[in-house]
Amino acid sequence: MNKAKILIIEDDAPIADLLSYGLSMEGFQTQIAGDGAAGMRELESFQPDLLLLDWMLPDQSGLDICKKVTANYNIPIFMITAKSDITDKVLGLEFGADDYITKPFDLREVIARIRTILRRVEQANNQERKEPEQEVIRIRHIEITESERLVQKEGQTVELTPKEYDLLLMLIKHQGKTFTRAELLDLVWGYHFVGDTRTVDTHIQRLRKKLDANSLITTVFGIGYKFEKLGG
Repeated sequence: MNKAKILIIEDDAPIADLLSYGLSMEGFQTQIAGDGAAGMRELESFQPDLLLLDWMLPDQSGLDICKKVTANYNIPIFMITAKSDITDKVLGLEFGADDYITKPFDLREVIARIRTILRRVEQANNQERKEPEQEVIRIRHIEITESERLVQKEGQTVELTPKEYDLLLMLIKHQGKTFTRAELLDLVWGYHFVGDTRTVDTHIQRLRKKLDANSLITTVFGIGYKFEKLGG
């Protein structure tokens, strides 16, 4: 997706310049912000298609930025981190990041991953245009208004993160289908996750708790998860 706009929030000027130059050479439009506050201002004015976000910023954590962005914007986030511990990486994904890469990185890999994320966003948007949103999905005590990304339990609004919502919708639109954890990572997070799949388990546990859905979102032992198919 050439001409897509990418906001780079990175306080290390040489790294930010390298990313900006490499992405510009590939046809992307870029804008750099050196800290979290400037980055949030640029989100409003630049209106990027993707956020390239450093984990460690001088004024606030990249995780804090991630939480703010996922709560208020519908754009993918690609995190750059010096942290190599798998727990930190999973934490970033759970706070709404779509992908991450560890420093030092190969610029070619960054560009390839960005293209993959943007391509999946474009495919999802095209699919939504082909298949109009169901205004309201009702299953037992759960109600989803797709046009508003609103989820309610017994008439009360349930606050879900963007990934929790996407995971719920994927399961609920394919009732009775068993998904492996790898399939859910690919379909919901948009890439093949190499190594740990605990982030899926964590999101499933949160959905069950928030929606009182232990009997609806079930574990298929040795395989993965499914949303039980209900008659009528």
